[in-house]
Amino acid sequence: MDHIRNFCIIAHIDHGKSTLADRLLEYTQTISKRDMQAQLLDNMDLERERGITIKSHAIQMDYLLNGKKYILNLIDTPGHVDFSYEVSRSIAACDGALLIVDSSQGIEAQTISNLYLAIDQGLEIIPILNKIDLPHSMPEEVSDQIVDLIGCERDSILKASGKTGAGVMEILEAIVSRIPSPKGNINAPFKALIFDSVYNSFRGIIAYYRVYDGVIKKGDKVKFVATGKEYLADEVGILRMDMSPRDEVKAGDVGYIISGIKEAREVKVGDTITNALVPTTDIIKGFEDVKPMVFAGIYPVDTEDFEELRESMYKLQLNDASLTFEPETSAALGFGFRCGFLGMLHMEIIQERLEREFGMTVITTVPNVSYHCYTNKGEKLIVNNPFELPEPNFIDRIEEPFISAQIITTTDYVGAIMGLCMGKRGILKTQNYLTTDRVEMKFDMPLAEVVFDFFDKLKSISRGYASFDYHPIGYIEGDLVKLDILLNKDTVDALSAVIHRDRAYDWGKRICEKLKDLIPRHQFEIPVQASIGTKVIARETIRALRKDVTAKCYGGDISRKRKLLEKQKEGKKRMKQVGSVEIPQSAFMAVLKLD
Repeated sequence: MDHIRNFCIIAHIDHGKSTLADRLLEYTQTISKRDMQAQLLDNMDLERERGITIKSHAIQMDYLLNGKKYILNLIDTPGHVDFSYEVSRSIAACDGALLIVDSSQGIEAQTISNLYLAIDQGLEIIPILNKIDLPHSMPEEVSDQIVDLIGCERDSILKASGKTGAGVMEILEAIVSRIPSPKGNINAPFKALIFDSVYNSFRGIIAYYRVYDGVIKKGDKVKFVATGKEYLADEVGILRMDMSPRDEVKAGDVGYIISGIKEAREVKVGDTITNALVPTTDIIKGFEDVKPMVFAGIYPVDTEDFEELRESMYKLQLNDASLTFEPETSAALGFGFRCGFLGMLHMEIIQERLEREFGMTVITTVPNVSYHCYTNKGEKLIVNNPFELPEPNFIDRIEEPFISAQIITTTDYVGAIMGLCMGKRGILKTQNYLTTDRVEMKFDMPLAEVVFDFFDKLKSISRGYASFDYHPIGYIEGDLVKLDILLNKDTVDALSAVIHRDRAYDWGKRICEKLKDLIPRHQFEIPVQASIGTKVIARETIRALRKDVTAKCYGGDISRKRKLLEKQKEGKKRMKQVGSVEIPQSAFMAVLKLD
């Protein structure tokens, strides 16, 4: 085990993590020049286009130093805040971490939050200044920030460039010399941590794990502790560019197991695998079920595609176990699914993948969060959909989820960001200056205010200079009401929202005005109303399309014209009773773009 090093890379989005990983693979000759391409570990089209890592990847490299051969296991992690649980499990599987900071941008919020995860796990941190070849890089200033943050020596900070390959050999040497080799007992019962799983349509679910103790051999019977399921290890091996089978994988190594599992829910990230016959008594701590933060309804545009959408969702869940969904029906949209996502980026990616990989065009309703509602009888209801909220006279109180948000920005934008957060019902907790021109602010905010368009607005008012990170802190009671939208006196459930009472009037008025513009005129007049319970708080009217029925009357008595107009009026009245209102897709999306 002395020759094994397990490490991961911590960085904010766009600080050059994937590029540096490419260089490490190239310099250790894990991949030939001919197969080399940019962002090698990001194998999904979506990851390449957006330049982000969505799934974590693992790869083993061989490295020769002073005549000794070392095995380096790189466990790549996603950088985005939505995937922080996956990151925490990847970090738990490592003994050291490369902290990459862009020398032209400095330290950002996600770097700090992932760094704290690594420090909590007791990892050895190697700080690296990346992109030193850029003309506007500031190595001295950013080095000061790193020293302040982790209290390391200035000399221990490595300088590198993922693009040109400068400093990569020093990084490889530092990995061997600074990161400790894995500790474990090869004779103890088998114990391993699952940090990722992927789905293969021929072999089923493939779980990636790091072995702490013991050995796993081909044909062993293994047990997944959290689910209690037992399987035979059909194939075990290590992860090179492709999977490479082995007869056994020993303590300290990172490997994969194929055992014909067909259900994604049976392999949970963070679970412990052990031998079913000689199980370990010491289970790896820190396992949690992934909790969805944002909920939205996904409906097929054509109701006949419901079964096809269900199949697509199941297949997608095999690749992404953090997606949760259950069937629901809506009076306005028909049959669909209520889905839980880790955050807004996760929701966008799922929607993109449904369209690309499965050719499904879907309607997504307004994203919302789950609330705790306490009734007069003392019952606690978990409300994932505004439609499930009871009538106001049965409700004792409603609690909403709060988050602790950490924002790092330059001093020029402090006022604007404070205004934005206060406008979203945020409470400023702390504000401290990291350097003379960089501020860290912490707010407690309702999650419901963040899921809409908070991130976009933050980026636009700070010209992209603010970085944002958050974690949940629990449920807090609030003065919340359910706002219903009625079209032609019928409630449109897909447009209902749970909202703070102070903002309900303004919100209701703006939705009514927006819908008046977006819903096409019908043959009859349509009232658009916003109501809280039975009280209507805003109304707009969509005028009816009228045909000039008196055109054929010229001359003669006025009573002839009146007779025709009365006849038309009767028809309109009947039409209003039986007619249904066609709602275009843009009307559901309009709520998102109210501001």
